[in-house]
Amino acid sequence: MPRLLTVAVERFPIAGAFTISRGSRTEAAVVVARVADEGGAAGQGECVPYARYGESVESVAALIAAQAEAVAAGLTRAELAAQLPAGAARNALDCALLDLEAKRLGRPAHAILGLPAPQAAVTAYTLSLGTPDSMEAAARAAAARPLLKVKLGGEGDPERIAAVRRGAPDSRLIVDANEAWRPETLAANLAACVAAGVGLIEQPLPADADAALDGYPRPIPICADESLHDRAGLDALAGRYDAVNIKLDKTGGLTEAVLLAQAARARGLSVMVGCMVGTSLAMAPAMLLAAQADYVDLDGPLLLARDREPALRYAGSTVHPPEPALWG
Repeated sequence: MPRLLTVAVERFPIAGAFTISRGSRTEAAVVVARVADEGGAAGQGECVPYARYGESVESVAALIAAQAEAVAAGLTRAELAAQLPAGAARNALDCALLDLEAKRLGRPAHAILGLPAPQAAVTAYTLSLGTPDSMEAAARAAAARPLLKVKLGGEGDPERIAAVRRGAPDSRLIVDANEAWRPETLAANLAACVAAGVGLIEQPLPADADAALDGYPRPIPICADESLHDRAGLDALAGRYDAVNIKLDKTGGLTEAVLLAQAARARGLSVMVGCMVGTSLAMAPAMLLAAQADYVDLDGPLLLARDREPALRYAGSTVHPPEPALWG
């Protein structure tokens, strides 16, 4: 049955600004792929292009659109994985094809993938990078949330970590340096994290400098983000990382993400399921991994001034599985 692919660029305002070590932005620009068949069934998937990986909204939208002929001819998820590299474009198409399959078969996506039914999960809530005073105030405002993810930026991070702990004395903390630390500052930053009772440190060093972590004493588990995209990168993590952050925009979709989670577990690595700043449509497929994750970081919609409709249901920091009208 012929299928029609359409691609749309959509923009959603962020509540305030979202700031990490690489910069600040006030909107989330997402690319949505939609695949419809002649029977009226349609599936959709959302991705968030990331300049850190050489992606732009325009390049990702064009790469998706270039698959129109293959989609019309019946492109499968397995064929897609061989045709496009891991990244945002493949993610949107992979999730759209899986959603279409679920709609056509009348079966939930988790059953198609052989996964258990998704359950509600507690997500981390992200605090943007700022001055110690501003981050302490943000932490105090979010102190009722059980898990906070703290964006750091390099110089002055020990003060930021201590300030967040003062603002949120009872919350579990993850810190995310987004590659902003250096080997020479690692000891001082680790000590500050130990003093604050941080539970996980995400991507402290640049991906091309993480050899410095090889055999380095790690009093707190260290999680790979920019250093890992898909299963091909797992072997390089040995001796350097204790956990991996699996994001569908890096793996190129849920199909590879499921396999990556299994392979990471087999190597004794903990798993975080993470996200870019996107809408509920981007979070919905990742919810199928949440039950198998040690950490869930699917707070993208909580950082937006408005989400799409229908949306995931958030009750405080608890995110509930998607309804079929949204995805899957």
